[in-house]
Order: sequence, then structure tokens, then C-alpha cells
Amino acid sequence: MTKEEEKQILVDFASRVKQRRESLDISQEKLAGIAGLHRTYIGSLERAEKIPSLITIVKITKALQINISDLIII
Repeated sequence: MTKEEEKQILVDFASRVKQRRESLDISQEKLAGIAGLHRTYIGSLERAEKIPSLITIVKITKALQINISDLIII
């Protein structure tokens, strides 16, 4: 897998997190609180600036009430 492909996976993940959060009409701060993360971390994820751990991905999917497969599509 090339670096460009890796980056695209991260960008797609970030976009799906933001789209789902906005569809639920919740703020980054609210999502962060539900997931047990910091608001600035959510912002960084949505801008594809951070690579989340598996545990963080699970926290986010639970907070967004979706399956991991809805966020990570390869």
C-alpha cells in the first residue's frame, strides 16, 4: 500500500466521522464527551491529522451509534 493510499483511507474515515456526527446534529464537543475523548482530538481526526488507535475507533463508533464497517471502507 502506498502512502497516498494510506492517506486516502484516513481522509475517507475522517469524512465519514464528520458526516455521521453532523447527521446526528451533535457538536465535536458533544461527540468527544460521549466517546471520552478531547474535543480538539475529534477536530484533528475530522481533518485527517491524527491516526486513531483501534480503541479510539471503537469509542467513536459507539458514540456515533454505527458499526466500524460504516467508517472504514477499503
